Parts: sequence; C-alpha cells; structure tokens
Amino acid sequence: MWTRRKILKTLAAGGGMLAMPATIQEALGAPEPDVEIVLTATKGEAPVLSGRATPVWTYRGKVVKGDARSVQSIPGSYLGPILRVRKGQRVRIHFDNGLDEASNIHWHGLHVPDDMDGHPRHTAAPGKRYVYEFEIKDRAGTYFFHPHPHGRTGRQVYFGLAGLFLVSDEEEQAAKLPSGEYDLPLILQDRSFDAENRLVFLSDEGAGGGGMMGGGMMGGGMMGRGMMGGGMMGGGMRSGGMMDMMTRMMGFLGDRILVNGRPDATLSVATRPYRLRLLNASNARIFKLAWDDGSPLTVIGTDGGLLEAPVQRSYVTLAPGERLELWADFSRHAVGTELTLRSLAFAGDMAMGGDMMGGGMMGGGMMGMMMGNQKLPNGAAFPVFKVRVARSEKAPAALPQRLSTIVRHRPEDAVNFRKPRLFNITMGMMEWGINGRSFEMEGVAEDEIVRLNTSEIWEFTNDASMGMMGMMAHPMHIHGLQFRILERGVTRGLREGWQSVSAGYVDEGWKDEVFLMPGERAKVLVAFKDYAGLFPYHCHMLEHGDTGLMRNYRVRA
Repeated sequence: MWTRRKILKTLAAGGGMLAMPATIQEALGAPEPDVEIVLTATKGEAPVLSGRATPVWTYRGKVVKGDARSVQSIPGSYLGPILRVRKGQRVRIHFDNGLDEASNIHWHGLHVPDDMDGHPRHTAAPGKRYVYEFEIKDRAGTYFFHPHPHGRTGRQVYFGLAGLFLVSDEEEQAAKLPSGEYDLPLILQDRSFDAENRLVFLSDEGAGGGGMMGGGMMGGGMMGRGMMGGGMMGGGMRSGGMMDMMTRMMGFLGDRILVNGRPDATLSVATRPYRLRLLNASNARIFKLAWDDGSPLTVIGTDGGLLEAPVQRSYVTLAPGERLELWADFSRHAVGTELTLRSLAFAGDMAMGGDMMGGGMMGGGMMGMMMGNQKLPNGAAFPVFKVRVARSEKAPAALPQRLSTIVRHRPEDAVNFRKPRLFNITMGMMEWGINGRSFEMEGVAEDEIVRLNTSEIWEFTNDASMGMMGMMAHPMHIHGLQFRILERGVTRGLREGWQSVSAGYVDEGWKDEVFLMPGERAKVLVAFKDYAGLFPYHCHMLEHGDTGLMRNYRVRA
C-alpha cells in the first residue's frame, strides 16, 4: 500500500525530494518540515594525535531549510555534528550514504515511528539515500544518533559515526540553565591507535553479524580449521580469529581516552556555573566519574531529559549509550585552579582484570589478552579530562531547585502489574541472546508482542548462572521510547561488584537504558503509545548487539 511516507521515501531515494514542488508535497498530505537537513556519512582524515592524520568515518551536515544553527560542528572534532531542534518541530533529514557498505541512523532515545527509528532492516546501500521525517515529541534533553546496521554497528561507531541530538523546550528555557558557550557537550570514548596513528579495531573476518558460529569459532576459527591448522596457532590468534572472537563476545576496549574525538582534553572555564552534557559513546567501556578533589557531582538530567530536581552523587556510573547532565559550578575556585574528572576503579566484571577473576589467567593473563586490551581494562582508574579555571566572571543565578515536571505512569496501571515480562540475558553455543534467542532481522516471538496504548513492567535479568559469561555487565537499551526504572536487585554472592558502582546510578528520571552488573536484575515501566511497529531492544555493548544480544518487540494496534 503506497502510504504518504513510502511515496516520500521513494522520491527521496531517487534524489527528487529536494526538488519536489511544495504543491506536490501538499497534494500528498506531507506537512512542510520546520527543519530540513542533509546528513552525509563519508570517510576522511582528522588530526587526532601528533604526526600523521588518522583515517576516520564522519558525518557532514548541511541545513537546507530552517534555522542555520540546527547543525553545529564540534570545534576540532571529527565527531558530530550536533543537531539542535525544539519540541514540536517537524524534522526531515536526508541521509546520504557515502560509505562503501550499508548504513543507517538510529535516533537514540527519540520517540519516532518504526521506519524512522533506524532499525537494522532499514538501511541505505552505498551511494543511496534514506529520508527520515518525524515530529519531535520528546522532552528537552541530550539524545544522540549513530549507525545501526546489524553486525557493523560497533565498527561504524568506532571509526567516528556518532553525534549529539539536542532537544529544547519551554520548560528547559524557564529553568535558565547555562547556555551558549557555557553549555558543553562532552562525548567520551576509548580508542586504540597503531604506530601510524590509524585506529585499531577488529578484523573484518566474522564481523557480518553471524555471531561466533558464522565466521568466528565455527566458521574458520578453532572448530572450522582446527586449532593448529589456521585456528589459534595457524593464524587465528595472530590475524583476528580467536582474539577477535573473544573481543566480540566481550566488547572492544581502547587504551586512549578521547573527549570529543581528542586525547588529553582540557576545558578552559570561567568562575561560573556550566552545564556539562556527558555522552558515553564508547563501544564497551564503563565510566565511574568523579572529581579528583572529592567534591560531589550535581546531576540535573539523564537519558530522557531534566530531572525534577538536582541530585548529588559522590560519583556517577555511565555505561555505553547513557547520557548524564551535570551542573558544574567553578565560581568557588581561584583563577589558575586545575581539576580532573577521573574514572575511578571498580570491580565485578570478568573483563576488569581484578577482584572477581583474580590476577591470574582470568584476571590479567589470557583473558586480558583475548579481550584485545591488557593496558586499560574495564574497571581501571584513569583521568578523563582536565578543567582549568582560566578567567574570572561574575556568576549568574544559582542552581534552580525545581528543574522540570515529570509525568509518571502508575505501575499498578500496567497490564502485567502482577506478572512482569521477563527478559534474561543468555549465552548458548558461543552466541549471545535474550531468553535463549539471538537476533533475527524481522523475527519476533509471541512473548515479545505488546499492545498499543498500554503500559507494561519489563524485568531484565543479567543471569550470573551462565558461568564465565555471566560475569559481564550489560546496558540494555529499548528503542523508540523512554521508561522509568522501578526497582533493582542483585544476587547475594555478587554484591561486591554491584556495590562498587551502584551508588553512581541515577534512576530518578526518564531512561532509555538500564545498566545491569553481573547478577543484577531491574524492573522498568514501559508505555507504548503513538506508533505501532517493530522496534529493537538490545545490549548497548556494541559488539554484544552485533553478535546476537538483540531482539525485536512488536507494538500491535
């Protein structure tokens, strides 16, 4: 059936959208967009380290219609751009794929129709265009965008495809938070480089979404060619093979910390408050963030926008894909003061090289080698960026004690209030899954079908009974909506790891991810409104999602 959206996408795919007369658009019933942008994914180079430029993948943005400030570059960065829109606006984004492989864009955290969400089944082939068009229904907040082709998401994000999508509204403006140069977006990532300043990642072998069985362990690794004849000893361990297989299973970790695509970042600030928007755009690294002088962090927002009121934490935990907004007041510091935001040490994940696995084969030996990074494991302590107080300015108004109003759904109104829908992270035959099922492009099980205009309680469990694979953390992301975290619990025998990060959880606001340490379980309240269709839910450790830890849920009218 030729719906308006299909007609518009077909015209756009042929390059006709930009030149299509407004009268034809009106005849099709297509409202004119408030903002129209062309966003191109392409390859290039960037001066990341001293010496040779680094080959990267990047987005280039151009405003076709609307406020020219809707697309802003991040100074000195190959990441981005930052897209800025307002709640209620209609946005049309022409995605041009200048890569040599299929790609798309997922609008992480936004409430949009299923064919606009960036599902892996909706991609643009090399040289082709996909048009995204939707109304901004979300609250003011820090969202972001990145590719989501199955089996290639980790690679495409790693090489540079990630940008911030910032929404504003009247409620945010009334809060009079720091703006302009005092509103700082900070994209946190870890990366590894070779001697030629090229980014180091997994080999292409087995990266096509077939899990460990199709191209990894069975399809050419240990089982397919034998351990000696091309597997671990005959090239597998040296040229990808076993090491890549384990890294895909556990998540890629780099050994250099980048902020907005630059190493050794230093922020030059004045003696006044700032709004720091933090995005963890790493593939698998978890941050435990704290100021080095011990002062508390004041959190004003999470994944889905502003909190009702500020909260303070001695540190904050930030998993891949999560966002946090901080109120950082430097007015009490003298000019010349330097502060460091650090990631503190923590325990409890098999990749962390310490407490749970010991310092032997599992902790710092063979397992660390298979992870592809012995230098900076998850849970290690390291500096993230420095702040230098460079000038004196009169501080404006103090932090407002009321930031926003959050309209909450009642848990008792959920259609399954007495029997939450269970989603258990599983591992079988060297492949990640949920409830024993791995990703199918359009597959959906009977217990993954929900009804439009209802709310449900979903319970995610990170089952520690899986042995070695049960000792991993997972941030679970649901596409197409925001949810509330209702409660958490943890297996008694695994409390040490959970206690090392749980005081940094900020569950007070709207979320689109829930982070689970080994043995942890969490109940979330999810409401399905506006859009029927097929949406993914998955682990945002990108290699986990690429190798099966992703499923679909269907919203049925």
